Amino acid sequence: MSIADLIEPIGPAGGPVTLGAHETWMQGRAFYGGASALVAYTAAIRAFDDLPPLRSAQLTFVPPFGPEVELRREIVRQGRNVVQIRSEIWSDQGCAFSAFFLFGSEREANAVHAAAPVEPWPGLPFECENLSTERAPRFLNEHFELRRGQQERGPGTPTVRRWARLKDYGTIDRTSELIVLGDVMPPGAMRAMERQGPISSMNWTFNILQPQPETDDGWWLSENASQHADNGYSSERLRVWNTKGEQILDGMQCVAVFG
Repeated sequence: MSIADLIEPIGPAGGPVTLGAHETWMQGRAFYGGASALVAYTAAIRAFDDLPPLRSAQLTFVPPFGPEVELRREIVRQGRNVVQIRSEIWSDQGCAFSAFFLFGSEREANAVHAAAPVEPWPGLPFECENLSTERAPRFLNEHFELRRGQQERGPGTPTVRRWARLKDYGTIDRTSELIVLGDVMPPGAMRAMERQGPISSMNWTFNILQPQPETDDGWWLSENASQHADNGYSSERLRVWNTKGEQILDGMQCVAVFG
């Protein structure tokens, strides 16, 4: 089942929808966060024509939901350059996912500097070790390919970095690819945990740094790095680079770390 099957039922009218291939995107009891974000994003862009490029998003994960959902989206504000859209996924238990998307057209630059390059550079995907996903959550095993993006293994520096791509890359646009794999890595705090236990993403905020993102052969270097972890929570920075080493996405996430 491809990622196109997931979003194919989403029409411009929103409302009740049965998500295709829902079961293949599960992560335990929960629907994978990147897939939830893609559903909400697709509902927004199919509802409203001629939107400028996506610049930023604020996403909140609430309860698990099944394939039968209701999609609600509305323009909160439309200015000369920026359109702000609220897009939500509702289940029979209430709001299950809430997204606030900011679309913005280009304007004359008054400040220009590039994001820092990835350090250390792990090499291109074809140069890196292929990683098995057989023991990974179902969504990862069925829909993604992974290659090693760092030398560290096991406990240590709380950073997880991998090359990742959709198995059926190229069937959706590049921005949608970024959304669906932007939080594909487990939290960096996983490397600092004193004992194994469940972890759960609670929200995700990201900025897209290039309005027309590009990469080679669908590969994106994805990183989750814990900035601080204590009291059962981790503050994570999420970044994505393309195969030229250019940072394309910059984000933050709050993760619950259970004992």
